[in-house]
Amino acid sequence: MYIEMFEEIVSICRHDYSGCQDKKGWDHPEKYVDEICILEEKQQLTPDKFVEIVQDYLLDFKEQHMFFKTSKKSVEKRYDVGFKVRRFEDQLFITDVGKEKRVKKGHAIVSFGNVPVIDLVEKHRRELVEDHQERENWNSIIGKYQFCEIMDGNGHTYQMELKKYEKEEYIPQYTIEELEKGILLMTLTDFANADAITQLVHQHQEALENCRKLIIDVRVNYGGNDSSYFQLLPYIFENREVNINTEDDEYMLINCTERSCELEIAEMNNAIASTEDEYTKKVLKIFLREWKKNKGKGFVQFDLSDLEDTIIQGRKNPEQIIVMTDVTCGSSGDSFVEICKRSSKVTVIGRPTAGLNDYANLAVMNWHDQFELWYPTSRLSRIDNGKGMTGVGIKPHIHIPWTPKHLFEDVEIQTALKLLEEKAKA
Repeated sequence: MYIEMFEEIVSICRHDYSGCQDKKGWDHPEKYVDEICILEEKQQLTPDKFVEIVQDYLLDFKEQHMFFKTSKKSVEKRYDVGFKVRRFEDQLFITDVGKEKRVKKGHAIVSFGNVPVIDLVEKHRRELVEDHQERENWNSIIGKYQFCEIMDGNGHTYQMELKKYEKEEYIPQYTIEELEKGILLMTLTDFANADAITQLVHQHQEALENCRKLIIDVRVNYGGNDSSYFQLLPYIFENREVNINTEDDEYMLINCTERSCELEIAEMNNAIASTEDEYTKKVLKIFLREWKKNKGKGFVQFDLSDLEDTIIQGRKNPEQIIVMTDVTCGSSGDSFVEICKRSSKVTVIGRPTAGLNDYANLAVMNWHDQFELWYPTSRLSRIDNGKGMTGVGIKPHIHIPWTPKHLFEDVEIQTALKLLEEKAKA
């Protein structure tokens, strides 16, 4: 069973993935086939081990917008070490504590398996992908080790055996609150639920129309659908008509293979049936039409002319907007930050976004309700002129380097408030 699945995954990566032509010859599936066959013969290939093997194979493509995992419908549980880390110089600082109660936020990991963190950076360069400490993702690496050396807040060190805990369920956050008098804080941790975001805007419409200052927190934003933030755009832009789809010569190609079309047609139909937001439905129906029309044609440019005349009427308020970003903002989060930068009302602060959209619009291949491969089907032409966002992200107007100080102070909020005060005096 496993070897057949793996061969199909290789086929998708080489034919259906939108980076298949750009990255032809990058992958080396042979060694993974051998490993799978040996483990199957010994009856030692577990679902978790298979996910690990496939994820390692996918690293060949250097594509952070493609991943393999167990399905939500699977009986297999997902595990992690119960905390998250971020590197600063030669230490990994614990930024979030989940089910692992033996550590505290702010504690520093100095080694794994007696190997110093700075040496692990080189050892795991392939998995880290990114070449800057602010952009590294250590989640998959930590689980490879049995113990680590931790330094607490008093400088004392101790060794701790790493345990695995069932992953905590992600709960999206769509909120608007008054941070200070006349200053609203909007937090959006994804753009997956257009109806919820539309409802949020409607509930706070009066406050949004009357506030002069707005801070938008997308430092953590796991993406979703670009149309989900459509209701926000009138508040983002100046008091004038704006064609949000007017861009230079950039265009997007979709790899309309038979397999991807079948997957996307089914997904679009399901999404249309479960969505109430009218603009999102309009976008989904246009994409559904184009997937059907172009089935099996390979790379094509979708006819999105029905969307190109979409005019946003900007509003006077809020007059000043600060958008806070970080590397944990990607996909539709990337798109949102990029479009916000086109407004003179907006100042983006923090760190560059994940930069996932060179290859985007993910399709999902499912095997037996047990495993899922998420892979991009679209490709931006900006790649060809060296303006791609991979490894770079959408850069903020004001870069705020991440330091351990962020663990105990909200540096971006402090900076945002200071900027808003300065702008008010200007």
